[in-house]
Amino acid sequence: MRPKIDINKLKHLPIIEDMFVDEYGAKSTASRDEFDAKSLAWYCAEVLKNSRKAAGITQQQLADKIGKKRKYVAMLEKGETDIQLSTFIMISEAVSLKFTLTY
Repeated sequence: MRPKIDINKLKHLPIIEDMFVDEYGAKSTASRDEFDAKSLAWYCAEVLKNSRKAAGITQQQLADKIGKKRKYVAMLEKGETDIQLSTFIMISEAVSLKFTLTY
């Protein structure tokens, strides 16, 4: 049985955007843009890492397939380095990841 939700407690919860503003600055500021870029890098890294694992290949096997060093793959998976679109496409093909570019 689920406990009842106390509406009064919900009224006092912080708003996530306010928390982001306090921690990283308002939207379109340099500090917030930097945070957003790091967040996107982390998200892409997680997608690639999970796709590699789902394909059942190691970082070294992926590196061999795309002609890069394992250390580079590890850095990508940690979101520690930017990825070129050509490298993203090679990795995507290597792990059978499908994506669509739209404009």
